[in-house]
Amino acid sequence: MIDKLEAIQDRYYYLEEQLSDPEVISDMKRYKKIGKEYKDLKPIIDAFTNYKDILGNIETAQEMLKENDAEMKEMAQMELDELVPQRESLEEEIKQLLIPKDPEDERDVIFEIRSGAGGDEASIFAGDLYRMYTRFFESQGWKTELISANEGSAGGYSKLVMEVNGEDVYGRLKFESGAHRVQRVPKTESQGRVHTSAATVAVVPKLEIEDVDINKADLKVDTYRSSGAGGQHVNKTESAVRITHLPTGVVSESQDSRSQIKNREIALQRLYVKIAEMQKKQHESEQAAKRKSLVGSGDRSDKIRTYNYPQNRMTDHRINLTMYNLDQIMEGNIADIIEGLQMAENAEKLKGEDAAG
Repeated sequence: MIDKLEAIQDRYYYLEEQLSDPEVISDMKRYKKIGKEYKDLKPIIDAFTNYKDILGNIETAQEMLKENDAEMKEMAQMELDELVPQRESLEEEIKQLLIPKDPEDERDVIFEIRSGAGGDEASIFAGDLYRMYTRFFESQGWKTELISANEGSAGGYSKLVMEVNGEDVYGRLKFESGAHRVQRVPKTESQGRVHTSAATVAVVPKLEIEDVDINKADLKVDTYRSSGAGGQHVNKTESAVRITHLPTGVVSESQDSRSQIKNREIALQRLYVKIAEMQKKQHESEQAAKRKSLVGSGDRSDKIRTYNYPQNRMTDHRINLTMYNLDQIMEGNIADIIEGLQMAENAEKLKGEDAAG
């Protein structure tokens, strides 16, 4: 581990030099990229500096134990009793810091909630999830933009699409993709029976064209009139957008927004994701048989979480986490759940690192 940390430290000092190089400073794109890597390495360097200090102090205390002076020996032992647990704790922290980060974790996202099985109650639950998530987004200091919202006939929403921008948004929200199940007595139920309904959440990282191997000349863009709810506007303007990637035949479209510009942006995002996934599969086909991550694939068919109102209980099925504070969770207090999922993912990554090493 020390060798790895020293190599990272060398890289850190090299980046520090680069950031004061006039040639780098004049190239804003390069400067930002180096600055970001430098910032990302800082927590590891800080922990390593602290770790070296502790190792040095342990070595000094061990030398003191060899002395004939009883008082000095006692002081040395007391110091070791304090330093050794600190060293062990710091080693665990450094192991976590050394886990390779998914570069997509920093991305902003397109966040979608749809009502699933359960009719009106599913739409009402989708509305409850929207409220829960928006409160969480606010607590994180993230910015949101509602792109489209189709209201349910008895309240809530049948479909909702928004953009979420901030720091490490995808890294925090990626585990939310999947089917969310609710068990409660619906407002529409006269007999007081508990029903089970569902809503699905899809979290898609926002990509830029330079992140995906696409030539703009290979894109064919068509506009057409939106279908569905929307009144007179739908009939008069060609706001919906369909984009075709000619070399692969991959098609994506959007009529989520009333703005053609916004629909073009959403359709492009969907196209980037489809092509990026295709390219990723080509690059990683030999790894296709590798174990599925503990936190699930994010496929919508995965029942990832159950919200049981009569018992005030939330269960995340992927990590067998059960909490009896559903009332607080529905107010946006989901940080502990997300942290549990991140820890589970990191534990899986550590297992993979140990197996590889």
